[in-house]
Amino acid sequence: MAEHHHHDHAHAHAPIEDPRGPDTEDEFLEIALRELLVERGVLSAGAVHQQIDAMESRNPVLGAMAVARAWADPAFHEALLSNPLETLEQAFDLPMSGPVELKVLVNTPEVHNVVVCTLCSCYPRMLLGPPPAWYRASAYRSRIVREPRAVLSEFGLELPEDVEVRVSDSTADMRYLVLPLRPAGTDGWSMEALSSLVTRDCMIGTGVPRAASTVDS
Repeated sequence: MAEHHHHDHAHAHAPIEDPRGPDTEDEFLEIALRELLVERGVLSAGAVHQQIDAMESRNPVLGAMAVARAWADPAFHEALLSNPLETLEQAFDLPMSGPVELKVLVNTPEVHNVVVCTLCSCYPRMLLGPPPAWYRASAYRSRIVREPRAVLSEFGLELPEDVEVRVSDSTADMRYLVLPLRPAGTDGWSMEALSSLVTRDCMIGTGVPRAASTVDS
């Protein structure tokens, strides 16, 4: 059963491709808005580039650390669900707050979450860095809503029929992070070993964590 949670917008894997290339409408709008803010003196070009560099320095390792801690620390798990950005700021001493909110979607044996942005490429950059090319592709953005199981299958993820697939649509104001199921056989593992199981794709929902047998604990 697939359920699509759609929200109003204000705003790699071989089967998912975008023949149009990188010049999408949202990218043109972003550039125009940025140049207007610099022209009006609201922001300096240097400040803009500094923020871009800071965001692009983020990568999925930070998200993997957050997932691993949520698996290992029940108090952190609850805080992450109730107040994710503030919890992450305190845990990693990094700026997380801003004009967007973050919601953590918890996978269970009965429910599998997957994230998309159907109109552009809204993505939890504060935790995962820049989105992969396939996330921005029109094929992924349209098909994951209509046929989520087929798309997940193309990513190599086959889910049992009794697992509900929920598709959450990111917006200009809301980002989503999937908290995947902790792999079996990882009791007593260190945070470093746990985080090594967490992939970027499993935090988007197009994959699951690596099996415990694939790494040394």
